[in-house]
Amino acid sequence: MKTIKGISASPGIAIGSVFLYLDESLKIPNYDIPESQISFEFARFEEARKQAEDEILALKQRTVIEKKVEEGKFLDSHLLMLSDPELLDRVNENMLTHQKNAEWVLFQVMEAYTRKLEAVNDQYLRERVIDFLDISKRIMNHLMYRERISLADLEKEVVLVTHDLLPSDALQMNKRMIKGIAMDAGGKTSHTAILARSFEIPAVLGLSNIVKYVRTGDDIIIDGNRGQVIVQPDKETLAQYLKIMHLWQKREIDLLTLNELPAETRDGKTIELKANIEVLEELESVKSHGADGIGLFRSEYLFLQYGGLYSEDRQYEYYSKVLKGMKDKPVTIRTLDVGGDKVIPDVEGFDERNPILGWRAVRFCLARPDIFKTQLKALLRASVYGNLRIMFPMISGIEELNNVLDVYHDVRDECKRDGIPFKEDIPIGSMLEVPSAALTADILARKVNFFSIGTNDLIQYTIAVDRGNERIAYLYEPFHPGVIRLIKMIVEGAHAHGIPVGMCGEMAGDPLASVILLGLGLDEYSMSPFGIPEIKSIIRSISMTEAEELVGIIMDMRSHEEIEIFLKKWMNERFELLSY
Repeated sequence: MKTIKGISASPGIAIGSVFLYLDESLKIPNYDIPESQISFEFARFEEARKQAEDEILALKQRTVIEKKVEEGKFLDSHLLMLSDPELLDRVNENMLTHQKNAEWVLFQVMEAYTRKLEAVNDQYLRERVIDFLDISKRIMNHLMYRERISLADLEKEVVLVTHDLLPSDALQMNKRMIKGIAMDAGGKTSHTAILARSFEIPAVLGLSNIVKYVRTGDDIIIDGNRGQVIVQPDKETLAQYLKIMHLWQKREIDLLTLNELPAETRDGKTIELKANIEVLEELESVKSHGADGIGLFRSEYLFLQYGGLYSEDRQYEYYSKVLKGMKDKPVTIRTLDVGGDKVIPDVEGFDERNPILGWRAVRFCLARPDIFKTQLKALLRASVYGNLRIMFPMISGIEELNNVLDVYHDVRDECKRDGIPFKEDIPIGSMLEVPSAALTADILARKVNFFSIGTNDLIQYTIAVDRGNERIAYLYEPFHPGVIRLIKMIVEGAHAHGIPVGMCGEMAGDPLASVILLGLGLDEYSMSPFGIPEIKSIIRSISMTEAEELVGIIMDMRSHEEIEIFLKKWMNERFELLSY
């Protein structure tokens, strides 16, 4: 048995047999051509390029018929690459200079492209290498009259294991037969991650070398909740996960009856359970899992796609669709949160020595008011279509919050002058994810309508641990006494000034943390839609008195280990929790 840690890209658990998908390497022909044949050779390349374009257009048409907008956008980016004049010029120039066959010239040009992208200090651009590989393979297949391996023909259920999955492969695959995905490459913003979430397929990416440890037919477990893969599990582990899966399936059916019921404690305290989403296609999952609204819409996803900055009109259209889709339920849209590991293509300035502590979120927005004001105006215009709440990320103190609010009020004034309709009473919130903000929560609470705690960063900054660094991952502890005390301080500061507090970090969807957060006084939990039913069942099975008593005991404890051991025992005595 071997356990490999990766990145949780799509939640859920899958158990099955491996289908190892390795698109075999092509042997690229390499030969000289006479000068008189160069025009013919380029015409051959152009014909193959056109055939690749026709293939993608056919796929695009299918996404239109199936109304899969986001998937179609991936194909739009491929069409743009295929028609990029720079690509055509480089192929032509290389062919003229070296007088080589079209296959070899294409191979050399794409090698140069990918080396250049892999060398940049930009996670998003590095992840776009796969798109260039996709279009180059399409062209190469036509040049060499080669029929490409397809995942559309799968006839039995499998767990897909691959080094890298091209977006077009993901779009074409027989999704009914794919129980889970494990992949060497990829990150949370990669196309495969986005598509896996859209298809509700458990996926773990960024595994580095999973393909070295598996063969087709091997038993495998994909744990998309913890971001780990277990290859050839022993009998005990397999039995444990099978039990978890069976319990999960049974409870999923039982929990459907809770969708229309509130998350209300046994003594009458109602908690709002909302969803975190990135793309429009996740709205169906939000509704089917009984969410009270959207607690976090990560708007930066729009900007991280191929094509970079979105125009005001395109943002307005997108935000409007989200609001209309949720009808009157609240939708909290976080303003642009880029920097760190999220970089907008074609925007300079993100190459920093310490990006996690650098030009991020509102710091970027205040430095680029052109981008920030465009987004705020689009949000205001869209507000007439639903119950919008606007939230600002990475606020570190009152000065920064005041500066952000000044920009917001300027945009409001511009809309009024221009006669643009918008809702006047949009609730404005601040994320609390920096210790300095937590320590001054009582001051910030006077300026906004709500707080949302971003525990992913709050934990990282409180304990001084890079959550992306596998060497010190063990130090990333949500139950560190310092973290719990900061959450308590935030809630008390907010409630003293009459505003509610939510949480949209991963801790909100952790069943082990659910009762602590209840006892600390949290008003709203926001998480992956998949996690809502389990958290709701816990809240409906407990009283506020019990939760507050639990917090009273924990606040006297001295270490995260002591807290976690006690919590697991306490929770396991009361619940059949599936995530442990």
